[in-house]
Amino acid sequence: MKKLILIYLAVFSINVCTSQNLLKQIQQKLSGVNVSGINNTDIASALRQALDKGIDKQVNKLTQTDGFYKNELVKILMPAELQKVDKTLRNFGLGNLADEGIKILNRAAEDAVKEATPIFVNAVKEITFADAKNILLGNDDAATQYLTGKTQTALYSKFHPVIKASFKKVGADDIWNQLITKYNKLPLTKDINPDLTSYVTEEALKGVYTMIAVEEKEIRSKTDSRTTDLMKKVFALQD
Repeated sequence: MKKLILIYLAVFSINVCTSQNLLKQIQQKLSGVNVSGINNTDIASALRQALDKGIDKQVNKLTQTDGFYKNELVKILMPAELQKVDKTLRNFGLGNLADEGIKILNRAAEDAVKEATPIFVNAVKEITFADAKNILLGNDDAATQYLTGKTQTALYSKFHPVIKASFKKVGADDIWNQLITKYNKLPLTKDINPDLTSYVTEEALKGVYTMIAVEEKEIRSKTDSRTTDLMKKVFALQD
């Protein structure tokens, strides 16, 4: 028994020392000490490259037809208050109308996300070394959280009018008026009049950040997702 305890303590001590050494090495690299040819500027630049990659690959994907509608991670469904509308319409043989209503919500989001890229690009340019250090040593979605804090208000302001105009452009107003009118005329239903523009704006924002987080996790966890030499060197620090 004593032997087992001594072995355990020895292994534990080795692991602690190893962890402390790794932490010390990372802290040295992130405190301005040029180790292995990596400096503060490199770290900030690598984070910008990673975020640019996520924006280019994932956000642009959302702007395509069915970018939201056929992506189960971000597909916009009816808001909670309208779930009963969807179910009731289908029960009364109006499933096609319900499907069209959902498709229109997603089309509006796809339209609005085209406004996102310039706002993201500006936010990425503003990353400082302090930001980069916190992001690099943060959670798997630390970069996404940074972008959320920097861009959410501006994106909402951009998305809302675009979604409102998109609803009008594709005839969503007419479709939803028909859908809601038919539902409100059904027996034993309570009249509703939801603010769909605000709802879709919020869901579109969630979708954008969700897809950026997907790319960030890929870069952090898979070395072959690091497409530049600088990204490979810097993200190796957090492996």
